[in-house]
Amino acid sequence: MQEVTRDAIVSITLFAAVFGMVYVFLMTRHRERMAILERNLTSVPFPITNFNHLTLKYGLLLIGLGVGFLMGTVLESLGMKDDIAYLSMILIFGGVGLIVSYLIIQTQKK
Repeated sequence: MQEVTRDAIVSITLFAAVFGMVYVFLMTRHRERMAILERNLTSVPFPITNFNHLTLKYGLLLIGLGVGFLMGTVLESLGMKDDIAYLSMILIFGGVGLIVSYLIIQTQKK
């Protein structure tokens, strides 16, 4: 019975914390925008960012992680310890994916 009560308290606390953070974020953003409107400022305070680079970065990172899992499985079948094989390949190919995304972004900027 105590485990159920503890789990319920943890769940309710987690939900309340997430709700509180989202509420504070949205209220702060609303107050900032209202202050800008009251001062009649014309500049855009929140610049529109280009999410194409972010999508490319995350896409290549996830592809690298997937290839890392596959290579970890190959190394495990060749006799390497499973925890070392998976961790090393995931980190290596995830890093390679981030480096490739950086290089692609740099060539697009030129």
